[in-house]
Amino acid sequence: MSVALAANAPSTFEIKSANLPLVALLLKSADLGRLSTEFAQRFGDIPDFFDNDPLVIDLGPLQQAEPGAAADFAGLLTLLRSHRLNPIAVRGGDDAQMALALQAGLMAAPDATLQRAAPAQQPQPIAPQPVAEPVAPQAPAPGALVIDKPLRSGQQVYARGRDLVVMAMVNPGAEVIADGHIHVYAPLRGKAIAGARGNGDARIFALSMAPELISIAGIYRTSEVPLPDTVLGKAAQVRLVASDDGERLVIDPLAL
Repeated sequence: MSVALAANAPSTFEIKSANLPLVALLLKSADLGRLSTEFAQRFGDIPDFFDNDPLVIDLGPLQQAEPGAAADFAGLLTLLRSHRLNPIAVRGGDDAQMALALQAGLMAAPDATLQRAAPAQQPQPIAPQPVAEPVAPQAPAPGALVIDKPLRSGQQVYARGRDLVVMAMVNPGAEVIADGHIHVYAPLRGKAIAGARGNGDARIFALSMAPELISIAGIYRTSEVPLPDTVLGKAAQVRLVASDDGERLVIDPLAL
């Protein structure tokens, strides 16, 4: 038979499991000068892109590109903090790199997992499933940020943590950024950056696709490589596809 035991609980605290949303930096080079330049190019004109987000540094790509490279963690942490990132952990390095990281105040996080875009798969038949018991509805995700006015050269809009919908033209020199999808119900002639925080499932839609730059989850294409006539100036979507050769952008016409 069951036995109930008397117990005392602390009145001043409780210990619970928690999940912390992290940003991951996949470090590919130990060259801090080059890293600083590329950070400035990508984030220098978006001062509020990061908001003291906790970050884990993944040294796996560095191991592949520059095996045994000695990383300057003190300089790296200073650079990341200048962009409002809060490095707290490191993973994927060799013994020497991990020792240097620990000396710099980082903790080892070998079990940290990164979100990656999955290869596109063919739909499979769905077997009938038993009816589940109803559950309490979850709070809705933040709605899309909607912009009604044309964006002129030099203007920038960032939809942090959500989709972006633009109802007017994005002129050359303007920039639209979203952590989710980007919808432009007008000509897109400036820069469009979707999945800005690594969401490889994000897409870019436009009624007239003629951008200076398109980017999804850090994979980009500029106007230096002209779009084919099948999509240039036409309704189209941009998506990211993972393959054996790596991730690439695919642009498809939209049948409206």
